[in-house]
Amino acid sequence: MSIKPPRGIKREKTMISFPIINPNRLAPVARLRAPQEKIPQERCVRDQIKRQIERFVLAQNPVPPMPMEEIREYAKAFMRHYQLDEIYQDYVAVLINNEAWRDTLASIPFERRLLLLPKCLRDERRCPAPIDEFGLLCKQCGLCNIRDLEEEAQQLGYAVLVAEGSALVTNMIQASKIEAIVGVSCLNVLERSFPYMEAAAIPGIAIPLLQDNCADCTVDLDWVWDIIHLTSEDKTYRLDLDAIKEEVHSWFGPEMLAEIMGRPESETERIARGWMLANGKRWRPYLTVCTYKALQDQFDIPYPNDLRKIAAAVECFHKASLIHDDIEDGDAIRYGEETVHEKYGVPIALNVGDFLVGEGYRLLAECQTLPEITTQMIQAAARGHRRLCQGQGLELCWSRNPKPLSSPEVIEIFRQKTAPAFEAALRLGAIHAGANQEIGDILSRYSEALGVAYQIRDDLDDWSSADSSSDVSQMRPSLILAMACEQARSDMKELMQSVWQNKISPNDIKDQIQDFVVRKKIDIRAQRLKETYKEEAIQALRVLNHAGLKGLLRRVVVKIFNDIKIEGWCSEFENRNAASG
Repeated sequence: MSIKPPRGIKREKTMISFPIINPNRLAPVARLRAPQEKIPQERCVRDQIKRQIERFVLAQNPVPPMPMEEIREYAKAFMRHYQLDEIYQDYVAVLINNEAWRDTLASIPFERRLLLLPKCLRDERRCPAPIDEFGLLCKQCGLCNIRDLEEEAQQLGYAVLVAEGSALVTNMIQASKIEAIVGVSCLNVLERSFPYMEAAAIPGIAIPLLQDNCADCTVDLDWVWDIIHLTSEDKTYRLDLDAIKEEVHSWFGPEMLAEIMGRPESETERIARGWMLANGKRWRPYLTVCTYKALQDQFDIPYPNDLRKIAAAVECFHKASLIHDDIEDGDAIRYGEETVHEKYGVPIALNVGDFLVGEGYRLLAECQTLPEITTQMIQAAARGHRRLCQGQGLELCWSRNPKPLSSPEVIEIFRQKTAPAFEAALRLGAIHAGANQEIGDILSRYSEALGVAYQIRDDLDDWSSADSSSDVSQMRPSLILAMACEQARSDMKELMQSVWQNKISPNDIKDQIQDFVVRKKIDIRAQRLKETYKEEAIQALRVLNHAGLKGLLRRVVVKIFNDIKIEGWCSEFENRNAASG
């Protein structure tokens, strides 16, 4: 839906210049394969089991190295407690052994570790790499994740082998050149390797492959990245990110907000406060708190009151932008309820949005910090506001004279609309913790890529949604539609251009567009681009010298894109609960 100018104002053609950003290189295409039956089928279930095992091992305190029989006994006890299917016993046993070794591995320098990767992670049909007696010699073609894992591990100091069961590994252990092994392998190989690992008393963590057919296999890649970077220098690696998220959420209840912001007195304040209490993921204040927490020397001290104010200020800015966005986009529903302007009218909504902006700056100014810190925080928030408005302005100016946008142009709008809010949230937490400008610059690059990835995910969600207020339905800049227009030819090209120019509603030809998108694998390409920008965010942290902040921000990427508590339970847990209820 295009934005109509008020009566009496002539619509002018606006020329918009898009400075284009591109990632360094595309992430490999993710293979979509179902796991073998001995492994939970859904990623959310695997993540849940992994977190439960972390708590289980903390409570039971098993001491490695453990014989296979002992590991199995722990696995059986865990599965009884959490009522898991017996078919997952081997999988659970591997994860318990991993968690038992985790602290030991963290204390071993990267230079004394071996990363052992299986050849079956490659694209077997197209892989150009030769194989000799030492394993696969990667040609850095980028068709699979072996290149990126190998490069990153070697940069950290690992020895890396792409081979299974190589005698070279045994020789390296016997020569005392290797003190720990990080491996990726199938359950069958891992089960056979346990006796050798126990006999050598070598700390080892193994990430199970999701398949066992020795070709074109997949793995929970985020788990591999997490273990590769595990180090005792990162004091945050035991932090419970779920607990931090729950803590931040608790600050946005009625009583806690009243304590942080004061009780609302006027009707404007009451409307604004009601909007602050409205549902939301609270990712931005969560980023603020995580950044502050990572930069602390001690993690067991209470959250300072000023940090709550800063987190509330970040949410004020975000909720204000949503009010204004909903007016500009003509959206009637947000969080499953009427938007502020639908409920109270546009004039009141505009005023409430402006009020929340003022509230955010008031909260920052009231922090009991050094004057120069307060100034830096206000400056960071103001810079974020300017950039966000410039990004929204790109879209609004385009809507006055809509025309097809290229995918880089849509990405640029994403960068300017979403990244500034992430950057402001991260910077405010870092400034309050006393971080220097070098860390701020790294956070800027990180948040830019993170913001683009986040917006691409929203675009993919919009595409699969039947919501009439989605960007696709309302014909706002969409990466999927941009890619479709770029791929289209002849009649389909004309049709797509008409959609972009608002001559045809995308809802009227949704089946045609959907068929074209699936046939051309455009949604898969968009998914790949999302993964690329996620990786770009992680790569931005390479030069960060603070191990705690570096490790925590890596895990935050995983948390944001693999959060399992957004809506209820995963289907495997739902089915199990239904059966037992």
